[in-house]
Amino acid sequence: MIKVLIIEDEDAAAKRLQKLVGEMIPTAAFAEVLISVRSAIEWFGNNPQPDLIFADIQLSDGVSFEIFRQVNITSPVIFTTAYDAHALQAFKMNSVDYLLKPIKKEELRNAIDKFTRFHQKQKEPANEGLQQLIEKLQKPFAQYKQRFVIRIGDHMKTIESVDIAYFYTEHKINFIVMKDGKRLPSDHTLDQLEQMIDPSAFFRINRQFIISYSSITEMLTYSKARVLIKLQPPSKLETIVSTERAASFKLWLSGE
Repeated sequence: MIKVLIIEDEDAAAKRLQKLVGEMIPTAAFAEVLISVRSAIEWFGNNPQPDLIFADIQLSDGVSFEIFRQVNITSPVIFTTAYDAHALQAFKMNSVDYLLKPIKKEELRNAIDKFTRFHQKQKEPANEGLQQLIEKLQKPFAQYKQRFVIRIGDHMKTIESVDIAYFYTEHKINFIVMKDGKRLPSDHTLDQLEQMIDPSAFFRINRQFIISYSSITEMLTYSKARVLIKLQPPSKLETIVSTERAASFKLWLSGE
């Protein structure tokens, strides 16, 4: 029997993870589903460490890294996060892994396979290695672009990322729309911008738009599970969350 602990504050995400892990590890016994930093610290103070931990990075009362600062964790940990996979790719380690939300079955299977190899060899991850991973995982939170340099003719100006309402492309030209309604040219494509901006604040709803959470004024159900977004400042173009991005968009709205 493999004792599994889940630290996840989103009920739907926790249930889906339990289902998938149960299918892939038939001998899994779930110790608990903990929803906060505080409850996790209390749990570790009163229970033996599990064989495997799944820990969401963003919890309702803070980041799960705080748990590992206060508790000496010796169990293998698989982090789950909504943060960009490219930014985290360099931080994979032998005994610890991460899963990008929404979790894909194949990536979960690979992570469990990695855990199983170590479990069978009865190896425990070095706590020092876990702490190094935690420190590195925190860096992307501060590494997203805080400002952009915009060229307008012979002039240059800087704009703050927090003042941007959305990015969009039209006729193969890229634009930035500020919260005050100003439209400015962008030297970057939407594909490039996705890697540069904070994914907790911005979401690419389709091939044409990346919007900020603060620019959303209204959301309406649309055909085939899509969502129609009303923005401020308003867009003359239709802003609809594409079908393939709808599930991720809902997770993003809930802070996943």
